[in-house]
Amino acid sequence: MSTIKSFKRTALIAALALSATAAHADIKVGFNSDMSASGAAEQGLSSYYGVQAAIEDINNKGGVLGQKLQLIARDDVGQPPKAIQNMNELIDNEKVVAVIGPANSGNALAWLHIPQRKKIPVISAVATSTDITQRYADTDANYIFRVSMVDREQIAMLVAYAVKSSKDKKIGFLVDNTGYGQQGLKDLQSIIALHGVKPVAVEQFGAKDTDMTSQLSKIKAQGTDTLIVYGLSDANGHVLRSMEKIDYFPTVLGSWTNINTPMYRIAGQPLAGRFLFTASTAEDSNPAASRLSTELLKKYPNMTAFTTAAHGYDAVLMLAQAIKQANSTEGPKIQAALENLDKVEGVVKTYEKPFDKKNHEALSVADFHLARWEKNRVVTYQDEFTEALTAQDYKR
Repeated sequence: MSTIKSFKRTALIAALALSATAAHADIKVGFNSDMSASGAAEQGLSSYYGVQAAIEDINNKGGVLGQKLQLIARDDVGQPPKAIQNMNELIDNEKVVAVIGPANSGNALAWLHIPQRKKIPVISAVATSTDITQRYADTDANYIFRVSMVDREQIAMLVAYAVKSSKDKKIGFLVDNTGYGQQGLKDLQSIIALHGVKPVAVEQFGAKDTDMTSQLSKIKAQGTDTLIVYGLSDANGHVLRSMEKIDYFPTVLGSWTNINTPMYRIAGQPLAGRFLFTASTAEDSNPAASRLSTELLKKYPNMTAFTTAAHGYDAVLMLAQAIKQANSTEGPKIQAALENLDKVEGVVKTYEKPFDKKNHEALSVADFHLARWEKNRVVTYQDEFTEALTAQDYKR
C-alpha cells in the first residue's frame, strides 16, 4: 500500500473514530450560581446538590438520547461581573446546551441577554424576581424559564393567609430598605388593596440593623396582630429577637428567604418556630421529597434549603424531557420543546405542560404552602386557616 493511500486510510479511520466519539459525547449542562458568598449561597448550593442528584439519576437510567449528561458548574460568588464571565465561559468555551441558575436575581438580570442572544435555554431554579422571565416575553422565542417561587406569587399567599387569619384585619408590614424589601413592599401594598384591606402599620429597617424594637413598638401600638416581614434571613432573625425584647408576638409571616439558616441560628428555637414562611415543598411534603431529602442528607449532612434542591432536581428533569422531545441538543429546538413539554413527574409536583408561549413559570401560588423551622429542619405548616384557603383567596 502506498504511503499516500496508507495516510488516507489512517485519516479515514481517525475521522470515523472521532465521529463516533462525538456522537456519544456527553451532553453538557451548565450551572451558574452563588454557592459560597452571599446570603443566597445556601439556596444556590442546595440547588446544585439537587441538579447533581437528578443528573446522576438520569445517567443511571441510560442518560438522554443515548448520551450521559455532564454537569459543568461555576460559582458566581454573588457578583454580577463574575456571573457574566461564567455565563460566557459556559456557553462559548464549554458548549453547554442549557444553563440552570442562579440564586441571586440581580445576577440573572445582569446576564440574561447572553443566553437569549445565543439561543441557549436557561431554567432558573432559585432567583425569584418577576422580571427574569418577563424581559423577553414579547420576543419570538423567550429562552428564559423558571422552576422557582416568584416574589409576587409568594406575597399573594402571605396576604391571603393574613387576611384569613387576622381577626380584626390588623395587618402590618415591616420591610428592609434594600431593593428586595422595597419591591416586596410595592407588591404587599398592591395585593392587600385587592382584598379591600389597608395595613394598619408600615415600617422599615436597614438590612444590617440588629435592633428593630423602635419599629416594632410602633407596630404594636397600632394593635397589629399579623405582621408580614419582608427582609433577608439574618435580619429576620434579629426581628424575632427584638420582638422578644418587648414581649410582642403577633403572627409573623415572610418569604422563603427564611429557609436559609441565619434566621434560625440568630433567633434559635423556639423563636424561629414562630416565623411562618412560604415554600413550594419541604422534606415532609410528599414521598418524592422525602426520598430526595434522605438521599441528599446522606451525602451532605449539613445541607440546608431543601426547597431549592427540589427545584434544581425538577429543572433537570424538565430539561431532559425537552431534549428527548426535541430529539436534539440544539437550543432553539429545546426551547420549543420546553414550551410544549409532556408530563414530568417531579419532586415538587407532577408538571402537566408547565410552560407555554406566554407563561414560562412552572410554579404559581397554587403550588405553595407555609412552612416553619422545627428541630433544625424546615417542615410544612398547617392550621385551620391554611386548610380554609381557596383559589379565590389568592389575589394578584
